[in-house]
Amino acid sequence: MDFLQRLSQFLDRPLFPWKRLILGFSVGQFLFESLLTFRQYRVLQSPKPPAVLAKEVSQETFDKSQAYGRAKARFSVASGLWGQIANFAFIQLDVMPKLWSWTGDLLLRYAPARFTGEISHSIVFVFAFMLIQQGLSLPTRIYSTFVLEEKFGFNKQTPGLFISDMVKTNLLTAVLMPPILAGFLKIIQKTGSQFVFYTWVFTAGIQLLMTTLYPTFIQPLFNKLSPLEDGELKTKVNELAARFKFPLHELYVIDGSKRSAHSNAFFYGLPWKKHIVIYDTLLEKSEPEEVLAILAHELGHWKLGHTTSLFGISQAHLLYIFSLFSVFINNRSLYASFGFHNERPIIIGFLLFSDALSPMDTVIQFLLHIVSRTFEFQADAFANSLGMRAELATSLIKLHVQNLSSMDADWMYASYHFSHPHLSERLKALDWKGEQAVTSEKEKEQEGVVKATGRDEL
Repeated sequence: MDFLQRLSQFLDRPLFPWKRLILGFSVGQFLFESLLTFRQYRVLQSPKPPAVLAKEVSQETFDKSQAYGRAKARFSVASGLWGQIANFAFIQLDVMPKLWSWTGDLLLRYAPARFTGEISHSIVFVFAFMLIQQGLSLPTRIYSTFVLEEKFGFNKQTPGLFISDMVKTNLLTAVLMPPILAGFLKIIQKTGSQFVFYTWVFTAGIQLLMTTLYPTFIQPLFNKLSPLEDGELKTKVNELAARFKFPLHELYVIDGSKRSAHSNAFFYGLPWKKHIVIYDTLLEKSEPEEVLAILAHELGHWKLGHTTSLFGISQAHLLYIFSLFSVFINNRSLYASFGFHNERPIIIGFLLFSDALSPMDTVIQFLLHIVSRTFEFQADAFANSLGMRAELATSLIKLHVQNLSSMDADWMYASYHFSHPHLSERLKALDWKGEQAVTSEKEKEQEGVVKATGRDEL
């Protein structure tokens, strides 16, 4: 008998306290994260910027960044508390079995007989479950967008655009979720205890499919992607891509400013066909050399194999999840603890399993953040090796100033929450000395000219 079978037998004891255990995990995680937020809040009360940024940002900008960070910290605790209250009520009031029963009655009453099986029932249940979750999170989303982000000048959404995005998202869910969920459940029904490998392959295939479909069919529903206009930046990016044989297919500018004043850049696509996307807000507030340095950082991720490594890690994570799910899928005590005494729907088992897995998944996410931060340092070093240290440093500073991102962080909070190093860490790793470094480098270049020509050119 292998390890997973023994584990399955151990966890399937009649009196195993699943409900108390999952509620305890949830409360414990909230308290731990609140403690980390408190530690970060103390850093956000510092009146002076870190030494490496002392000459890079104004006191006014730093104060505004600190105030924005504190506002987000307070909001995260308040929204987390609201989530805990909703989750506690959801579990204690047995909303899940009641919702399962109600959606089943709905199908029996209005749907043809051929659409009343477990798969159809699961699709209706999941959609209803998502709508309830969306309704519960709506107050915090509205506050975040129209109060918090508005106060600090970032929100560009109108109420009409906010509602339009929500409607489009739900319509997309209604179109895409049923076939994907039906395929997932059908595989498990057909393959029985051997479902792990087949569901893993199916999910990986869906990920690759969405990578292909998203920019062509989904992204245009929310944002406009326009080819980058010919000019210095486009020429230099194409030259950089050609230098490293990066399979660049198109350079796009995205109208991120229609929703937010935040800036960013990224690339996407299959291994043989990549697209680079630059936010219009980034182009508006940065010099071409600085945008090029940011893109060199992104290209570094590709050149150093980070994208492939992260995809491989995500697939290993998926395989781990489905392997553990095989332990829980027929766990009678887990179903019974949450009010499912006479039936064990697969989708319910997966949702309950996800709750039970939360503490372990938190540890895995923490480890993934360590890997991600290591990759970010390496990508910065790649851009530095191309002679773009000054441009990368100033672009990072500008990005943080534009986004009012936290310029320093508590080490525990950063280790748990951040997938990227914070600004001070990145500048220290680049050995950035500020404007003095730029001046010094120019002086050295000038000194070399003087020695070579015998003339002192100003």
